[in-house]
Amino acid sequence: MSEKLPGLREQLSLDLVIANGENAAGGSGITPVILDALYADGVDVVTTGDHVFRKRELIPRLESDDRVLRPLNYPESAAGRGYTLRDIKGQKVAVINLVGRTFMQASRCPFRLADEALEDIGKHTNVIIVDFHAEATSEKVAMGWYLDGRVTAVLGTHTHVPTADARILPGGTAYITDLGMTGPHKSVIGRRIDRVLSRFITGMPTPFDVAKDDVRINGVVIELDPTSGRALSIERLEVRSE
Repeated sequence: MSEKLPGLREQLSLDLVIANGENAAGGSGITPVILDALYADGVDVVTTGDHVFRKRELIPRLESDDRVLRPLNYPESAAGRGYTLRDIKGQKVAVINLVGRTFMQASRCPFRLADEALEDIGKHTNVIIVDFHAEATSEKVAMGWYLDGRVTAVLGTHTHVPTADARILPGGTAYITDLGMTGPHKSVIGRRIDRVLSRFITGMPTPFDVAKDDVRINGVVIELDPTSGRALSIERLEVRSE
């Protein structure tokens, strides 16, 4: 599907492309080689989540490359950064990466860390995109309302299934609970169906191999007002391989 991105950028007049690379390396983590391939395909910023440190070879890049993020609310001593500022056609755009706490490994409060980040980012821009990588839909919805009117978009990731609630909140923030998965959709959230069914039915350990069929791009396209930082529209995007 990588070959479709340059055409999509032109067709949809995309100024900034953000991709969550959390599961890019065989379903868990991301490597420097894959990261560079995403950049070459036209991705501007890569966010991650709870698998960011699964590939240790990525750690030096997290320190040196401000186009790839790890969750902001991880410990301060963790490698990498939780937000970045990009210059897009003379307009600074901030991208923040947060991870949830409900049903996930303990981390610092994403709500408070978002507040702290916005204090600094607000000195530079009001165009702010948030990737909230979280398990619980309630936590993601809560974050959308919490940041409404203060950021341009709150986009949920992690659960691999796109949700039908893309909308503009009253304060002008674009929101969706989950962007969905770019990957094989003839699967159980990206893994081979037979492997996952075997685990459910027998309870026995089974390798969760990555599936290969019916590959799709899932995401959203957001139009915004660069002066106010408010979103003007949000539309779901799905591109099939066929």
